[in-house]
Amino acid sequence: MDRAALARFLRARRERLRPEDVGLPSGERRRVPGLRREEVAQLALMSADYYTRLEQERGPQPSLQMLASLTRALRLSRSERDHLHRLAGHTPPERSGAADHVAPALQRVLDRLDDIPALVITELDETLAQNDLARALFGARERRTGPERSGAWCWFAHPASERAVYPASDHDRQSRAIVANLRAVAGRGGAGSRAARLVDDLRERSAEFARLWDLEEVAERFADHKVVVHPAVGEIEVDCQVLFTEDRSQALLTLTPEPGSEAAEKLRMLSVLGPLASERSPGAR
Repeated sequence: MDRAALARFLRARRERLRPEDVGLPSGERRRVPGLRREEVAQLALMSADYYTRLEQERGPQPSLQMLASLTRALRLSRSERDHLHRLAGHTPPERSGAADHVAPALQRVLDRLDDIPALVITELDETLAQNDLARALFGARERRTGPERSGAWCWFAHPASERAVYPASDHDRQSRAIVANLRAVAGRGGAGSRAARLVDDLRERSAEFARLWDLEEVAERFADHKVVVHPAVGEIEVDCQVLFTEDRSQALLTLTPEPGSEAAEKLRMLSVLGPLASERSPGAR
């Protein structure tokens, strides 16, 4: 780990960003260029003290999870992300491996969405980034690691907790839709892909998944109407829309209520509750 070089790199990338680049209000006149350290820490979901110590060359070696958070917060390109990993003493992630780099175009759109839940997911339903309202609704899913990153895995491996965010009457439909979508993804990736390995793991782990997989259903979800359940405000009826990257490896998912509806008021309440709602969310693990 090259602490001095890491500190210089973080500081330079922080100073080149403007608040409006990351969806923050510009506010009063600033005495220093770019973002404040506290703002980067907020975007990266880490303490301001931790981030400050990194810039002051006295922090511990960041974990891979911390580096992924900093990559998103500082809007780094893939080359910059790889450089960050090397400075921190880690081998850069394989570009053909698990996705952890948010497509810049989707990140720019996400930065501008603050009145509806929105999140960036991979084709395996791994949450890469969320806005505050999505965290309040589902919990901080972007912090999950290992197999737990995949919503498809969690749906079948941890049904008691994962499915609590949807009404019981919708569980069967959701299960079939998840399996059908995963079949489409595995079909594109072929044998040996991450999707194919996930299928093999789920067939061994879940009898329900194995039964649904044998139905040979295949479908891709572009839009959906669903009810989400939150313990603090109850059922919220929303429409789901997605915006894909060109290679379809990532998607921006937005959840919108009907204007003036009870669901819209419930989402407004969640925006006020903020982190407290996230801590109570059944989707948080």
